[in-house]
Amino acid sequence: MKFIKLNMNGLIDQINSLLPQTQCGQCGFKGCRPYAKAIAEGRADINQCPPGGEDGIADLARLLGMEPKPLNPAFGVHKPKQVAFIVEEDCIGCVKCITACPVDAIIGAAKFMHTVVAAECTGCELCVAPCPVDCIVMMPVMDDGIDKRARAELSKRRYEARCRRQEQEAAEKAERARRKKAALLNVKSISS
Repeated sequence: MKFIKLNMNGLIDQINSLLPQTQCGQCGFKGCRPYAKAIAEGRADINQCPPGGEDGIADLARLLGMEPKPLNPAFGVHKPKQVAFIVEEDCIGCVKCITACPVDAIIGAAKFMHTVVAAECTGCELCVAPCPVDCIVMMPVMDDGIDKRARAELSKRRYEARCRRQEQEAAEKAERARRKKAALLNVKSISS
């Protein structure tokens, strides 16, 4: 049983390495690795990733010994590479875009203007909808010469670092709440 699990994890890793690592969720899953897992388990098809496009589908088909198929339009359309751009004079510093960015490509602080680090942006568009003043636009980018696999690996590392940070923050918040509750219970028992 352990051997099968190791093989499954290896297959998931291989599939995940072929995905564009935009973490956009257009495939119907919360990120590229959950989509890779669903493909490996037979719960999702190889043609659900608009950012990967036909090339991504062909890579997945080759890995899995399948015939390529067209991108399923129910999940969106393939677009040229794009990045988010914040119209600075319209930004109110609400931080909603920062919270939405899966790779921490947006910098700024509450009530201050934000900006997108274009070299880190995956073009996922997840920052656009939460913006209350519609100051985020998607802009096409020219080929910067960086290999798409190298870019995907960088995006994956940034996404994983963000996930680890969020887990740490959640654990710290839970610990603070636990201590506060224990302190309140202690105060109540002393006053009783």
